[in-house]
Amino acid sequence: MSHANAALTPRHRLRIARLIIDDGWPVAHAAAQFNVSWPTAKRWADRYAAMGAAGVVDRSSRPHYSPTRTRQQLVRKIGHLRWKQRLGPVAIGAKLGMPASTVHAVLVRCRLNRLGYIDKHTGEVVRRYEHDTPGSLIHVDVTKFGNIPDGGGHRYVGRQQGRRNRAATVGIVRDARYEPRPGKEFVHTVIDDHSRVAYAEIHADETAATAVAVLQRAVSWFAVRGVTVQRVLSDNGSAYKSHLWRDTCAELGITPKKTRPYRPQTNGKIERFHRTLADGWAYKRFYPTETARRNALPAWLHEYNHHRPHTAIGSHPPISRLTNLPEQYS
Repeated sequence: MSHANAALTPRHRLRIARLIIDDGWPVAHAAAQFNVSWPTAKRWADRYAAMGAAGVVDRSSRPHYSPTRTRQQLVRKIGHLRWKQRLGPVAIGAKLGMPASTVHAVLVRCRLNRLGYIDKHTGEVVRRYEHDTPGSLIHVDVTKFGNIPDGGGHRYVGRQQGRRNRAATVGIVRDARYEPRPGKEFVHTVIDDHSRVAYAEIHADETAATAVAVLQRAVSWFAVRGVTVQRVLSDNGSAYKSHLWRDTCAELGITPKKTRPYRPQTNGKIERFHRTLADGWAYKRFYPTETARRNALPAWLHEYNHHRPHTAIGSHPPISRLTNLPEQYS
């Protein structure tokens, strides 16, 4: 393998091999020309003669056979104990009479070293998926945030001052005990499965009519960016099970899909986006009013789509996966 101190890179290996094989140089002369040993020059010449230019590229240093590697039968036992009993390397090693370090190495190789990799219900390794093209599948969902009273919420001003601000907010709704209730805002979110490009709107409800209107605008928004939506994945909320949602999807030429009941992992991309939305926008900084927070959403979405690196797509911004877009990095 080539490294910082390697005498020959693949390019120079090919040059020395061609001097020996194609030009007929003696091995000793070619080795002296490149300041390497005779066996080194001979090795690259032999590989070039046998396989051509492909013979001088880097190869894996992994051995073809590892006689001391943990037997497959033991690997299955380790996996079974990890899946079914959720034991750690020390406990598994004690049961099987193996060093904990060996057990840990096996768990890392099988991607079972972190319990977060294992599905809580099935005990199997969590399966990741990603559609090949933008628009092949979009995820939709709704997340809720409590409205901020005038003067700021309790997260930044404390509970006592937060209660005063809530009581003094103009137009706030009160319950039967005359307690002020600031209410909630419903953020309807849409995210593309392939690119992770996100679209969001804030509304006062999560009814079918609102969800359908958001879908129509989101499809138009993606279309402007050259993305044709083919499928939409939602949970089993009442808005997404309505006839209006079904008929609207048919009009738009979109195939509606639903997650399995009580399995939010199926819609995990948008669930993770909701956490990013909360950390990066909803609770990121102090907002003196609810209007100030709502006004900050478009700028945050632009930052998320155009500039924020996304670890799931190679630490590139989501918009980078929508090719041939003018000013996509602005």
